[in-house]
Amino acid sequence: MKRITYLYLVYLGLPIALLLVGSFGQSWVNTLLPSGFTLNWYQEIWQTTAYRKAFIMSMQVCLMVCLLNVLVITPLVCSLLLKGNSRALQATRLFALLPIAAPELVIGFGFILAFTRDATPWLGATWLLVIGHFILTFPYFFFTLMADMERSAFTQLDRVAQSFGANSMTRFTTVFMPLAAKSIVAGLMTVAAISLGEFQLSNMIAGFMNRTYPTLLLQAFYGATGLACAATVILLLLAITLSLLSSYQNSNKNRGAKA
Repeated sequence: MKRITYLYLVYLGLPIALLLVGSFGQSWVNTLLPSGFTLNWYQEIWQTTAYRKAFIMSMQVCLMVCLLNVLVITPLVCSLLLKGNSRALQATRLFALLPIAAPELVIGFGFILAFTRDATPWLGATWLLVIGHFILTFPYFFFTLMADMERSAFTQLDRVAQSFGANSMTRFTTVFMPLAAKSIVAGLMTVAAISLGEFQLSNMIAGFMNRTYPTLLLQAFYGATGLACAATVILLLLAITLSLLSSYQNSNKNRGAKA
C-alpha cells in the first residue's frame, strides 16, 4: 500500500518538478532536461504587458467572486438554517450540485448561446466572467459553510438572542458571523484557488481585453518552453499557497471545535 502511495506522489510531483526545472533552463529542445540556467523567463513575464494585465485581471475576478460568494451565499445559509425548511434545503443542495455535475464545456456553451444574441450582446464582459466564476465556485463555499454551521449551536444561540429582543440583522452580525468566520475564510480560500486556476469556461467567455492568466498560458505553450514553464509555475505557486492556507484554516477550525 505504501508503494502505491509513493508511486502516486511521484506521479503527481514529477511533472511539477519538471516545470520548475524548465522555468530556469535557457533552452529545452529534444532533451530530457533543459540546458543552462537563467531567470530571464520570470523577468520576461513581469515585463510583458499581456501577462501582467492577465494576472491582474485574474486577481480582480477572484476578489469579486469571493465578495459575491460572501454577499449571496452567507445570508442564504443563515436563512436556510433559521427557517428549517427541509424541502427548501434539499432543493438548494440539488441546485448547488448542478455546477459540479455539469461539465464546464456545457456551462460555457450555455453562456455563448445566452449572451451572443442581439438582445443580450454581453459575451466577453468582465462582469459576465465574474458571474461564470461565481457559478463554478459557489457550491464549494455553500457546502463548506452549511456543513460547519449545521454542526454548530447557531440555531440555539439565535433563539437566545431573539428572546432578548435582538432583531434579525443584529442576530446575523453578532451570532451567525462570529460562528461562521473561520468557515467563511476556509471556503474563500477554496473559492480563490478554483477561480485563479479556472481555464475552460474563461477561455470560452472572456474577451480579448479581459483574458485571465490561465487563458494566456495556452498562448505561452506555443512560444518558448521556458516561458511556458515559468508562467505555469507562478500559477501553481498561487494554487498551492491557497490550498495550504485552506488546509491550515480547516485544521485550526477543527482544533477549535474539539476544544
